[in-house]
Amino acid sequence: MVKHVIEFTLTENDEKSFEAKMGQEMQKPIKHFEGELIKIRTGRAHTSLIEDIPVSAYGQAPMPLKNLASLAAADARLLTVQPWDASIINDIEKAISNSDVGLTPINDGSMIRLNLPEMSTSRRDELAKILGKRLEECKVAIRNVRKDFNNLIRDGKKDKKISENFFNRLSDCLQKVTDKFIETTDQMAKKKEQDLRTI
Repeated sequence: MVKHVIEFTLTENDEKSFEAKMGQEMQKPIKHFEGELIKIRTGRAHTSLIEDIPVSAYGQAPMPLKNLASLAAADARLLTVQPWDASIINDIEKAISNSDVGLTPINDGSMIRLNLPEMSTSRRDELAKILGKRLEECKVAIRNVRKDFNNLIRDGKKDKKISENFFNRLSDCLQKVTDKFIETTDQMAKKKEQDLRTI
């Protein structure tokens, strides 16, 4: 995740703005985590599984598959890839084969079909591990936001921009908001893990 600097001016007794800004910053790792969850396949066909596969075509730099073809989830276990230009279908097939999605493309000359196999127990365990890793990355990102805000209020107190009393209120607020976001990520991961185990 990209490290960013928080731009915020502390104003004595303006807890609302502080809390709003914090929520805004903590929402960023959550949004990123949502995107990562979609990429973890639960056995249902979803175009997000393949849309960002880089494809080298026309001798140019690789482009995401979604920029070169129409993608569809034909049913629960089938994805179809319809290139806008049939001459690059082999480039697309090669890119899918070389990617880590673990699917075998079936190329009929005009369209590529991808059948999603039944998920094995070991694959479910593997995906659960990936899920755990992504969850931890999200929590670390949220804690980093907390750290940045903590530094901000600590410096504010040190430079006498805010009072000791207000510093304490903001510290409590910071912890409360952090806990809320951490709980949200836990719930998101739990739901995804249930999906992984039941499909």
